Amino acid sequence: MRHPDLPDLSAMPLASPSYPRGPYRFIDREYLIITYLSDPDAIRAQLPEPLEPDGSNSVLFEFIKMPDSSGFGSYTESGIVIPARYAGEAVNFTSQMYLDIESPISGGREIWGFPKKLARPTLAVREDTLTGTLDYAGERVALGTMRYKWEQVTYDLKGETVCTSCVDTIAQKMAKTQVNLKWIPDVDGSPAIAQLVAYNLSDIRVKGAWSGPARLHLVAHVNAPVADLPVRDVLGGMHFVADLTLPYGRVLHDYLSPAAADARSHAS
Repeated sequence: MRHPDLPDLSAMPLASPSYPRGPYRFIDREYLIITYLSDPDAIRAQLPEPLEPDGSNSVLFEFIKMPDSSGFGSYTESGIVIPARYAGEAVNFTSQMYLDIESPISGGREIWGFPKKLARPTLAVREDTLTGTLDYAGERVALGTMRYKWEQVTYDLKGETVCTSCVDTIAQKMAKTQVNLKWIPDVDGSPAIAQLVAYNLSDIRVKGAWSGPARLHLVAHVNAPVADLPVRDVLGGMHFVADLTLPYGRVLHDYLSPAAADARSHAS
């Protein structure tokens, strides 16, 4: 390939890029989100400065099925999101992510800094229970359950809107600023990229949503440390289906910038 053509590549490898250029559209993306209270010291340990805990001591455990994802195909992922604050703004920090195919692992890590690892998450309706599981290296490390469509919060049986504010609230929560730690080493092992990356989902269309009782069980594992944020009390579950667009992100904080280096030297 000629040198002038290299900038047109969307990704590596040259012969067959792992993913195309974005933005990326997701259709019928299905979520099970279980909100629970955890240990405040464990939450602080998972948040890279200058992010700060939001004081709620809450954590979101997510199971997400993505059957129609432009450029990435069909896959499932699971992970942990921590509500936090950055310069006074309420944000969500993605602490851990696990998914089952290579393409979105590469794209997520290389573009936005998603902390993605290969594992085996599932999300399925099993009899009267919406069930999310996460297996890593052949071991079950997470089990989330919720009563299936226990309380409908957006549509009645005729498909008519019951609570417009409910739809708006879910869409607003989905559009909240999300933050990742993008840390990529250089060829000598030193950090080449060290950033907090922010992004906001857009073009969100909530197709249906349900709330209800939920439970979450986490198992300690050295390579999938979801249990490092222990479950103190489950607050409830949310199940919803939505279409959305994942756009490119922006740098919120650059740890390698001169200003950040000065701030670290003064802090020490």
